[in-house]
Amino acid sequence: MTPADVPAGPSGDTPAGVPTAPTALPTAEPADSAPPAPAPLTVDAVSVRLGGRLAVCEAGLVVREGELVGLLGPNGAGKTTLLRAVLGLLPLASGTVTARARIGYVPQRHEFAWDFPVDVRGAVLSGRTRQIGWLRRAGARDRAAVDEALERTGLTALRRRPVGELSGGQRQRVLVARALATEPDVLLLDEPFTGVDVPTQDVLGDLLARLAREGRALLMTTHDLAAAARACTRVVLLNRSVVAEGGPGLLSDTEQMLRAFGLDRAINGTASTTATATATATATATGSGSGSGSASTPAKVVTT
Repeated sequence: MTPADVPAGPSGDTPAGVPTAPTALPTAEPADSAPPAPAPLTVDAVSVRLGGRLAVCEAGLVVREGELVGLLGPNGAGKTTLLRAVLGLLPLASGTVTARARIGYVPQRHEFAWDFPVDVRGAVLSGRTRQIGWLRRAGARDRAAVDEALERTGLTALRRRPVGELSGGQRQRVLVARALATEPDVLLLDEPFTGVDVPTQDVLGDLLARLAREGRALLMTTHDLAAAARACTRVVLLNRSVVAEGGPGLLSDTEQMLRAFGLDRAINGTASTTATATATATATATGSGSGSGSASTPAKVVTT
């Protein structure tokens, strides 16, 4: 049979019985990437009044998983007030706080009763009071969480030492361990580097960086610009309201730092005045300044 004798197919184009090339299937459109997970902590236009005074004015920030966010500003800027508002310890005058995860809190050292007759392990265990419940004994999970927190903060060898006998750096680690024992996803720290020696700063900085790498969200107030530049993935400048936010390089932005510390009005445009104001801002941030400049600075919302 010659090709001319092969009967045509139904379409009249391809002979019957002759294989044809496979029909190309339509290419599937690439699926859209999944939307990012909601941030564990969102502060939206929060204002807080203390004694009739507006201590925080429409402040907003977001802390995402894997971030260590530094909250910096002069004395009286509202940093601690904002943390307490996030925790629900202070009422909001306006705005909202959305927390989608368990929050742990590390207060400033002077807020803990160090003369209370308890050892290091007992102090850390007290952080789990909410999980254990009143007048109930700690269970296996509670003890395991405390032991892990002690190990992570390097306090296992000191677990039986009375807290009143600890150094300042050791006390700071106890407060961090106490918060970690609650197994938080979000960790708020109020001035963790203040008044501790350099080795303790290094230990705490390494620990906080590991926690961020593990996916926790951390928000830390601090006056230590150098520590913030080393440890933080992002910084927020606060002076009652948010002045600016960005990467650690923001701390080298003279104009934004002067605005954050209320010193921009002292600038007359000369290089010498700018240098003096920058030095003053640095001194205020490290606690050596009086911080009086920020007290008279009116609250103002600045869009950045």
